[in-house]
Amino acid sequence: MSPLIHGSKKLPLDQDKTVFDYADDLKLRVPTSCGRTGECHECIVEIKQGFEGLTPITESENFLRDGYRLACQAKIFNPSIELEFSVLRRQPRILTTSINRKITADPITCKVDNFVCYGDRKLEEYKGSIYGLAIDIGTTTVAMNLVDLESYMTIYTASFENPQKFGGSDVMHRISYDGGPHKGELQKVMLSAINFEIGDLCRKLSIHRRRIYEVVLVGNSTMRDIIFGIDVQSIGERPYKSIIEMEFKRGERQSTALNLTAEQLGIRIFPKANIYGGPLIASHVGADVTADLLAIGMDEIEDTVMLIDVGTNTEVIVGNRNRILAASCPAGPAFEGGEIKFGMSGYDGAVEAVTIDNDKIDVKTIGNNKPEGICGSGLIDLLAELRRTEQMTELGVLKNGESEFAFVPNQGLTLSRADISALAQAKSANYCGQWIVLRKFGEPISGLSRLFLAGGFANYINEENAINIGFLADVNLERIEKVGNASLEGATIMLLSGEMRDRIEDLVSTVEHIELETTEDFFELFVEGCQFKPMDFKL
Repeated sequence: MSPLIHGSKKLPLDQDKTVFDYADDLKLRVPTSCGRTGECHECIVEIKQGFEGLTPITESENFLRDGYRLACQAKIFNPSIELEFSVLRRQPRILTTSINRKITADPITCKVDNFVCYGDRKLEEYKGSIYGLAIDIGTTTVAMNLVDLESYMTIYTASFENPQKFGGSDVMHRISYDGGPHKGELQKVMLSAINFEIGDLCRKLSIHRRRIYEVVLVGNSTMRDIIFGIDVQSIGERPYKSIIEMEFKRGERQSTALNLTAEQLGIRIFPKANIYGGPLIASHVGADVTADLLAIGMDEIEDTVMLIDVGTNTEVIVGNRNRILAASCPAGPAFEGGEIKFGMSGYDGAVEAVTIDNDKIDVKTIGNNKPEGICGSGLIDLLAELRRTEQMTELGVLKNGESEFAFVPNQGLTLSRADISALAQAKSANYCGQWIVLRKFGEPISGLSRLFLAGGFANYINEENAINIGFLADVNLERIEKVGNASLEGATIMLLSGEMRDRIEDLVSTVEHIELETTEDFFELFVEGCQFKPMDFKL
């Protein structure tokens, strides 16, 4: 009898058992609110192999793309196949720590006399506690802080993989999916995941979900608007702007921020709790970057700095409190494991660091587990080491014209020429963003007082290796500061301070947005950026 595989665990396959049954056997928590009837669309799993050994897709699964099933609907009909699956609530290494900006707390939601109030609006009588949630919705991962709005302390942090993966690995695919016949499914599955996490933390902390009276949500323009139920098709086509941004430009709203009640949005906390969507900057530069700027204190910085928030879409900011330029770089998912044969996200077993010494290859994996693939920080190291040891040219051609390089030979893990090409293009998008924004601002690299690196991926990279392959501008290493999940920190600041919320709304309304693709010499810069060498930036 063939096995069912989940991670390192194996179970014998039995006909007519569902994947959900196996999740129960493995003691995996899979979200569901419909009693496993297929109606809630919450129990999505990725079928990595053995798809053909499952019963046909049911009508309730029509919204899913190839490779995904509802655990409650997928039954074994051929137990002779080998079936491997993973739930979309795995725990990758998600960065939740950040730079810690000191502020004077003045939360909008607070106790006044014996009432919980949101500004001037009374919510209900005080029941002994007031909590709020700050949530950063990334394309790949989601992180959230539960904050005590009386002590101003973060008392719980949670994180999970973005369950919208079935709609595509990047924002453009998500936009396309949401414009199709299954519009609303991406919002539904995200709200379900958030509600699932809220329920989990409330059980762990023995608090009532109705004691959560406010939520601040940030994310890129697409992620934020999807969860608020806003049509995102305009973000996927020129001029790549949110409906909300266009309304703001026309003077129809005072800010690109959003406000709904929990009841209106479907978040299961106090029904009249305010859900605040942080303000967008422009185009794909969304509320997550707004939160970044708040976290690093851009509203107070006098010197010129650069902020790079590395992800599927990398955002580049150059400026100070008086002038800010911003651009979004469509890097794609290559450095997050997508499009790379043995690429993977930051799970246990991912190669995260590589060194080559006299043809001896040393790798370090997350969790010190057996190598299963390679994540972004490992890919940067591998590319830099191949260049340093002259086993790859600047153009990405392997020594002796080889078609691939085995970085874990005994496991058959390789980096192919196709992989290198995908990584070169992803790297070049970041390269172009930094180059063009710096040039537009009129600042040499030496004029930057600091380079802030934000995001989980950026937190784990070797900065020197990243500079050597042209992934980062050639900034003095002493000036580089990793600020972690600055988006989550910024969202938490918005939750804790109405003044800071107002201040950042005013600041981001002044940001100058640059469309990289319309830059006259973009193609020439992109070709240059595809080479694996340090950035030769000149004004």
